[in-house]
Amino acid sequence: MLQLTGIAYAASEGAAQGGQGMQSALGNYSFIILMVATIAIFYFLLIRPQKKKEKERQDMITALKKGDKVVTAGGMYGIVDSFKDGDIVVLKVSGNTKIEFIKSAIQNKIP
Repeated sequence: MLQLTGIAYAASEGAAQGGQGMQSALGNYSFIILMVATIAIFYFLLIRPQKKKEKERQDMITALKKGDKVVTAGGMYGIVDSFKDGDIVVLKVSGNTKIEFIKSAIQNKIP
């Protein structure tokens, strides 16, 4: 029994010595590889889709015209009545009630 444990101990120690050269060579670059992979994952799963969505929203805001039905960031529904000074949109809320908003407050265009 003592012989078997001695052989097993020697085999495990030999395997650790043999694999250590490969592990140390890979260990120097593994942190860098892990960081690059993490940044790539964040870019493709979080940053890129958010930029694409914001670009679509900006295109929608620049394409607004009179008569479009929109929703503001505060949740108010209205119809675009007119534009003032390039940055202000006048929304007709109900009847003759008109409210001015900044263009960036427009969240969605309703079909």
